[in-house]
Parts: sequence; structure tokens; C-alpha cells
Amino acid sequence: MFEQVFDTQDMSEENEYMPLLSVEIEDDGDQVKEDFPAKLPLLVLKNTVHLPNIVIPITVGRDKSIKAVQKAYDKHKWIAVLTQIDPEVEDPTKDDLYKVGTIAKVMKIIKMPDGNLTAILQGKERFDLIDFLSEEPFISISWSPRGLTNNADKMEYEALISSVKDVARQMIDLSPNIPKEAGFFLKTINSDNFLINFVTSNLNTGIAEKQRILEIDDQFEKAKELLTLMHKELQYLVIRDNIDSKTRVDIDKQQRDYFLNQQLKTIQEELGGNPVEEEIKKLLEKADKKKWQPKMLEHFEREVAKLRRLNPMVGEYSVMLNYLEFMVDLPYLEVSKDNFNIKNADKVLNSDHFGLKKVKERILEHLSVLKLKNDLKAPILCLVGPPGVGKTSLGKSIAKALNREFIRMSLGGLHDESEIRGHRKTYIGAMPGRILQSIKKCGKANPVFLLDEIDKLGKDHRGDPSSALLEVLDPEQNTTFYDNYLEMEYDLSKVLFIATANSLASIQPALLDRLEIIEISGYSTEEKVEIAKRHLIPEQAVKHGLDKKALNIKHENLEFLIKNYTRESGVRSLDRQIAGLMRNLAKRVANGEVLPKVWDDQTIREVIGLEKYNNEMYTDRQGPGVAIGLAWTSVGGEILFIEVSKHAGKGKLLITGNLGDVMKESATTALTFLKANAVKIGIDPKIFEETDIHIHVPEGAIPKDGPSAGITMLTALASCFTDKPVKPFLAMTGEITLRGKVLPVGGIKEKILAAKRAGLKNILLCNQNKKHVGEIEAEYIAGLEFIYVDQMREVLQSALGIWDF
Repeated sequence: MFEQVFDTQDMSEENEYMPLLSVEIEDDGDQVKEDFPAKLPLLVLKNTVHLPNIVIPITVGRDKSIKAVQKAYDKHKWIAVLTQIDPEVEDPTKDDLYKVGTIAKVMKIIKMPDGNLTAILQGKERFDLIDFLSEEPFISISWSPRGLTNNADKMEYEALISSVKDVARQMIDLSPNIPKEAGFFLKTINSDNFLINFVTSNLNTGIAEKQRILEIDDQFEKAKELLTLMHKELQYLVIRDNIDSKTRVDIDKQQRDYFLNQQLKTIQEELGGNPVEEEIKKLLEKADKKKWQPKMLEHFEREVAKLRRLNPMVGEYSVMLNYLEFMVDLPYLEVSKDNFNIKNADKVLNSDHFGLKKVKERILEHLSVLKLKNDLKAPILCLVGPPGVGKTSLGKSIAKALNREFIRMSLGGLHDESEIRGHRKTYIGAMPGRILQSIKKCGKANPVFLLDEIDKLGKDHRGDPSSALLEVLDPEQNTTFYDNYLEMEYDLSKVLFIATANSLASIQPALLDRLEIIEISGYSTEEKVEIAKRHLIPEQAVKHGLDKKALNIKHENLEFLIKNYTRESGVRSLDRQIAGLMRNLAKRVANGEVLPKVWDDQTIREVIGLEKYNNEMYTDRQGPGVAIGLAWTSVGGEILFIEVSKHAGKGKLLITGNLGDVMKESATTALTFLKANAVKIGIDPKIFEETDIHIHVPEGAIPKDGPSAGITMLTALASCFTDKPVKPFLAMTGEITLRGKVLPVGGIKEKILAAKRAGLKNILLCNQNKKHVGEIEAEYIAGLEFIYVDQMREVLQSALGIWDF
């Protein structure tokens, strides 16, 4: 809007016009009335409407129009101006014209070189068309004047005119091509009629809308209609300005980045090379030397082509570059040469680990199958056992025996599925899964991959990692493992996966189904002594800068250390105690002190402190109501006291000691059996109605559960009610039924070793557990007597000497 006021370009035909500045006149009520002829020549406009008070140049091309303008200019200078309804009509008739127009004064005529005529017209007054008087050589018409009215409230009218001015100023501000003079010119307009006509003439709207404003007789309604059209155009200008601003910012930034990149490129070329091109060149050189799978190579080449098209300054460039570097570093066909020499594997396993005979045999069998089949489509090994028994080091030994790279991935506390499958590379900070990351680091596609602590996997809103591992550990699926970051299928079938766990209870059933379980039991005292001599002492000596034979400790003194300072299935605590001795020895060597010739019990006590564990509490004669049970935990076997107390009451049963539901049910079952067989055992049945019973398992801070304390609870209850103490040095484990049968339980080796560590001599077991005892080396259970039973009466006979039952 208003651009044309300050433009002087020529217009062609009667199609367009450009308003010029005119001398402002007063409102219609105050101006001098002109004496217009009754018959006026007619000028027909195609694409514009001429309004009163407005000066415009019109380029005239039609023959009749030229003659009409010339006639008016030569005679009285007045001419009638009407707009045709359809601008496409070349020779309009009366029906083709709007019936309201403007009488204008021909102020000047300029003849153009092409034969056309440019006339400068100043609008004066509105008129109504009455009729055509003649059509040759030009159109002459008869007309009648059309006046203006204003019946609106003065204040309301003034407010409306003020709004027109305000909106006009906003439109001027939003139009970049309008000079500042337009705003100044707008302020100088005092005539409301001229303001309305001037704004209407310059409004960027259709012919029909301008003609409608021209035809309105009431000044208030005319201004109101104009303001409506102005608001529409203002909205358009606001939107256009926002778009222009955003586009301008984007273009400016792009141009700035472009110029900076060009300057940087020129500087780099002067200094000798473009780093971006050097990066891509090195990437391609690395890719040329690599062994690719065909699909991977094709995908890599496509991504490199994308990288070349990217601007190095955008964030996506570095994301794409990191992705391609990962692809190049990831091994596909690069593998270690396997050494399936079974004798060598046996030698390596024996040199690295003492004992674990059955475990080693099972591993060698697994390796033998791999050698014969020449593929790894076999169940995944899962080493299950208490902490510190050598599960992780067994994985290292297998890798060493096979001459493969070794990877250990700890799964403890893992909650996010993307740790296994990776993130999509479009995310900020996206990374591949830890499986592919680890394989990339080792540089070989066939490592021994240890999944440590698989039973400690978590699960939350970010996904279930154990479900993601189903694909990894299934030999039928892991040939096409899909990592979200790589976005391609990767073959994991060459990887030898080994899992470790402390317990099978928390492993998802579908995942457990893909694992071949190898149970690793705890070590006996004799085994720990040999492990300390062969491995722990020499390793700790080297770690402390000492000679491997610096710690001179005898077999019996090592046993003293193990029995009195450790209570575990593995050897980690023992390793820490030996490290304590080594630190003391290193201090003496550093200070030049005299070293002890032999590390006897007294020397060990002086260095480490008093004994932490005392077996006398297990071997002392206990009073009535106390029995010793054997329990299995994830850290090995444990000794469990069951204490029973009775007092006068109403037959209530109280159970304490942080027990689980299964253990509470065992206590209830034992009491029910005792009540049912009270007469046979020699107990007055009435006493149960008059006595409250309290069963307690010490160490209440530790949760306990399981059915294996059933016979121990029954023995303790029978001992309490018969007032007979349990046979000393006796421990027991087994599940009971209401019918008095004893059922087998698990964890037998750990329980027996725990009993031996505690100094107990007699162990009472279910007869069906006899086969498990036979699997333990005879030398490790020497000195222990096993009592095998099938019925509870046999338990009571062995523990309490109740023979009449």
C-alpha cells in the first residue's frame, strides 16, 4: 500500500494506474461546486476504480478512449470515468459497466511514441450513469450527481477515522518498499473524504471492493467498510512480514556459513589440504583394507555419498562421520585362528584353576563338540555358583585355550534395553549397544564373550534387557542380530558366549531355556589351601613387589587362617587376608626389619587380629529346643540354628527371624505332625492347648526362606516338648510332609562343606541325597558321618534317641 504514490513508472492501457499527490480539497460540504456539462465524454477503465480527489495517470490505448480524452481536454477538460465489470471485454456496452463513477478533470495529456496517450486525471465528484447519448466517435453519456451523507454520531465517526489512520500507519511500517515520506504525508491529510478515497485507491484489494466503497453514500458506512478491508490486508502483511523475517534470517545464516566455509576452505588449501577431505580420504583408505560383507560394503558406500553432500558445519555431519567410523572399526570377517587342541585346553584349565574337576570336564566336552561341528550353534554355557569360585576366570581360561580375544560385560544392575541394542543414531548422544562396542574394541568377530552376573539384570520403563538378550543368546537368531545404531544385521554366530550367575531363581524362564547350566560348588578347606599355595600367595607377592616365596606359611597355618578368618564358598575373603599379610611383610622389608622365618598361628593373629569366627558355638552341647540346620545361599552354605521355646498360653504359634512364607509353612507342617503323633513320641496332647510356642531363627536381619529347614524345625519342636537335647555335632537338612516323609533338597555340597568348616561331624540327610554326596571327593568329606533317612521317625531316633516311635 502507498508504494505507488511515490512511483513514476509508466502504465499500459487503462489496466493499472498510480495515484499521485494532489492538492488537498475541503470536505464535500465546504468545497466550491463545479458547473459540469450535462453531456460528458466517457473513459472506460479496465482494472481500477477512480475516486474523487485522487490524481492518477492513465495510459489510454483504445481508439474511442483516446478520442474521448482528447475531446474533453480540448473543450472543457471534464470527462466521466467508469469501470467495466469484466476487464476481458474489449468493446464494452452500457451493461458491461458499473453504474456509479467519478467525474474527472483532464489536467494534462502526454502523447507516447507508440501512439498511445497518457492522461493525468483528477477526480472531482461521483455520478450515476443515466444513458449512452452517442457511441461514435466516442461514447457520450447523460448523468446525475450523487451526494454524500453522514448520519453517525460525531464521536463515533471521529474514532472510526482515527482507526483508519492508525491501521494505515501500521500497514506503511510493515511494507518494506514504502518510503518514510508516506507516513509523513498521511499526517498532513485533514479531509476525511480525501483520506478515505486516498486509502481506498491505494488498498491492495479487488475492483469490486473498491467499487462498493465508491457506491456507498453514507460517509460513516464508507469508512467502516474501508476499515474492514484494511484489517484483512494488515493480517496478510503481518504474516508476510513474519515469513520474510524468518526467511531472511535463514538466508543470512546460510550465506554467512557459505562465505565462512569458502574462506576456511581457501585458507586450508593455502596451508596444504582440506581437513574434511582428509578425514573422508582416511576413512576410505581404512575401508579399502577391510574385509567387508557385501551388504555392509554397499550400505557403507551409500552413507559415504551422503556424507560428501553434507555441510561440515551442520551437526548431522559429525553424527554421520562417527557412524561411518564405527562401521569401519567393527570387525565382520576378521577372526582369530581357533586352537581346538583339547589337550592344550585341559592343560590351560588345570594350570589356572585347582579342583572343579566336573566343571572342567563339561567345558572340555563343549569345546570338543565345537571342534567336531566347526560351528557354534550349541547351547550357551552358564556357570552358576557362589561368588569367588572362579566363574569369570574360567571364561578367561577358555579364551586363552582357544587363542581368542576375551570380553567381559557386566550385566549387574542393567535396566536399559538400549545398552544391548543401542540407540538410533538420529538421537543426540546416540551410541551402539555394548555388545557391538565391545566387539569393536577387541577387533575380532569371534571373541569369547562373558556375560557376567546375568541374574542381576533389571527391568523398568526403558525396556527389558533380558528380553533383548534372547536374540543374542539364541544360536538360531544371533546370525542376524539387529543393533539400532548400526541399522544393519550383524552376525554374532562366531562369538562364544558364556554367562555367569550366582542364582537361577531371578533369570527369566525364556532366557534360562537358552542356557546350558554348569553348577560350580564352593571349595573345601583342602581345596582352598591348595589354591592359596598355587595361585593366591604368588599373585599377591608379585602385586606387593615381593618374591613369590617371600611368605613362608605351612599347610596347618593356612588352615588356621581359612577356618578362623574366612567363612565363604569362594576364596575372595581369603585373598584379602593374604593381601593383609603381604602388606605387613612389604612394610617390614621396606623398613629393613627382621622377617619371620615361619608364619605360625600366633604371627597371623598379631598381624590380622583376633579370630573372626569361632566354631565352638556349633560344637557345644545345646539345651533342649535347639537344633542345627544347613542352608544354601547365593554365597554358599550356611549354618542355621532353630530355637524353640514354650510357655503357658492358649496354643498360639509365633514365628520370628525374618522368615519367608515357605519356611513359615514348614514350621506349621512340623507342628501339625508333632501334634498328630504326640502320643507315639511321648507328649501329652493336652499340652498344645495350654502352651504358646515361639520358633526363632537367629540373625533376624537376614531374610531366610526355603523348605530345607523342615526336619530341623520338627527336631527342635520335639526336643523342646520332650525336654531332650539334640545329639551334639549333628546338623541336618531336608523337607518334610504331613505324613512324616523326608524329601530331598538342593545345594548339598555347599551345605556339607559349611558343616565341615563349622566343625560338625554328623550330617542327617534324605536318602535320595546320597547320590549328591557321592559326587564330592572323598578326601574333602573325610571325618564326616552321614545319616540317611526316609521317615521323620528315623530323624527323631537319630537326633533325640526316641526309639519307641
